[in-house]
Amino acid sequence: MKHRPRRVRGLRLKLALAGIVAGTVLFGSGALPDTASTASAAEQEYRRGPAPTLASLQAEKGPFAYKTATVPSQSGFGGGTIYYPTDTSQGTFGAVAIAPGFTESQSAVAWFGSKLASNGFVVFTINVKNTWLDQPDYRGLQLLSALDYLTKNSVVRDQIDPNRLAVAGHSMGGGGALSAANARPSIQAAVPLTPWHTDKTWENLRVPTLIVGAENDGIASVSRHAEPLYESLTSAPERAYLELNDAGHMVSNSYNTTIGQYTLAWLKRYVDNDTRYEQFLCPPPSASTLISEYRSSCPGS
Repeated sequence: MKHRPRRVRGLRLKLALAGIVAGTVLFGSGALPDTASTASAAEQEYRRGPAPTLASLQAEKGPFAYKTATVPSQSGFGGGTIYYPTDTSQGTFGAVAIAPGFTESQSAVAWFGSKLASNGFVVFTINVKNTWLDQPDYRGLQLLSALDYLTKNSVVRDQIDPNRLAVAGHSMGGGGALSAANARPSIQAAVPLTPWHTDKTWENLRVPTLIVGAENDGIASVSRHAEPLYESLTSAPERAYLELNDAGHMVSNSYNTTIGQYTLAWLKRYVDNDTRYEQFLCPPPSASTLISEYRSSCPGS
């Protein structure tokens, strides 16, 4: 078990998003982001559900009832499943698109659908378009296409706030999440899970990013992927690196309490700007039987 704590004070989320996105061209949409609406999303809290506790973060399901909708293959991605809360009395929800890894289908990330939808998010677990061998950057394009489908064409489009979107993915899908966030800085959060990408230079990525690594990953070793990817995120307004003790590459393919806890806290903090969740991210956790290492800019309001 290793412990190399490193904390770097990050830029404040409100200032970073309000100031950075103004002149950035979005890849894929070909248009400038709506700076005013993005800044507003960063400043306003969108609290959904009761006050969090450690037990609620670690629970497999949250307080919201949810349904699913099946989406057939589209021109930009291979279809998938939308998980969405049925209670709309609290307003619109943030949304996250999640991509699987090399040779995987959406079933590899399906548990995130129920975990996050039952906590007040619309979740889209997607299949890749061409083959299960699609490379990370192409998976990133498909994540962006999936977000566009969610907000413009899906059956739940009226339940989604288009200014509060996130991406996540496993392995090459995690590399795709980095690529998508880099291409579209109006995205509110990214969560690459044991990510794999040949490009280790993400100095221009300007989205709050939580990278999850696995200490014994024999496919995307942390020394060659998760760690250098995290270290390159020098422009991210906030960043964190969670390394799971004695875990392997497929650790996120079934329900994992630690991954679920930190993924939910990260998305709540940055997609919903819900500062009630900040206490679960900062101060960072110490090394334990579950966590071999945690590095963070230590998110702050």
